[in-house]
Amino acid sequence: MNSAIRKFIFRDLQTIEGYIDPPDALVFLSLLQTQTDADLGGGIAEIGVFYGRSYFLLRKIAGNDEKILAIDLFDISQTTKDMPSQYTRFVENGRRLGMPVNEDLIIRGDSTMLAPSQLTAKIGKIRFFSIDGGHRLQHVTADSTLAMATLADHGVIAFDDTFNPAWPEVTVGVADFLRTSGGAFSAFCMTKYKTYVCRREFHEFYSDLIANSADLAAFDHVETEFLGSKVARLHNPISRRMVYELMVRSGMGAFSERVYR
Repeated sequence: MNSAIRKFIFRDLQTIEGYIDPPDALVFLSLLQTQTDADLGGGIAEIGVFYGRSYFLLRKIAGNDEKILAIDLFDISQTTKDMPSQYTRFVENGRRLGMPVNEDLIIRGDSTMLAPSQLTAKIGKIRFFSIDGGHRLQHVTADSTLAMATLADHGVIAFDDTFNPAWPEVTVGVADFLRTSGGAFSAFCMTKYKTYVCRREFHEFYSDLIANSADLAAFDHVETEFLGSKVARLHNPISRRMVYELMVRSGMGAFSERVYR
């Protein structure tokens, strides 16, 4: 286990408004560190930045020498005139955390309008691509097509809100992507919020990674099947979630990491 990054996940990360929770943060950590250890290089990209919660997690895990590309419209309206803009808050979060934003690696625009060359010109082929942009079918279709065209052979795509009933078209989009890829891609891991896919020839590698990661040992690993591929579903019992939330709300966030050991 990487104690410094786990400390960041369970303390600093919670100061940023956003949605990635400890199980997925630990999956990000396990995947990226194992890729690095196995010399599986490449850039990192994220569609859908919000205020940077998962972006700064990626930055922390990857280190200062990695190229991480952030793509977002940055058009969230503020409730009052005195509130800073979404982009300003994102940049300020980086400054506060000691991770200044490299604005050369920020694309402020519609991800569905981007060409693959616009990404690879900045960061090369991509080893980890997080998709959390628009949640309509056309958005998921466009973003997954962009990810597929820019992904390294060993790359991973993380789809957010795959089975969230509030966004049913995300589920359709991810299933369509897997079914229309001609068997080239398969899912290997699912959490409550995200689905992780890779090229089929790396399915065994990533499945073994998830099964053997010390950072994921706290979760129940339940084998399921999704569109012909075996998938590890990481179950986070409600009792643990309740203890974790209680600790955070009681000002004991610094100790909440122990719940996930």
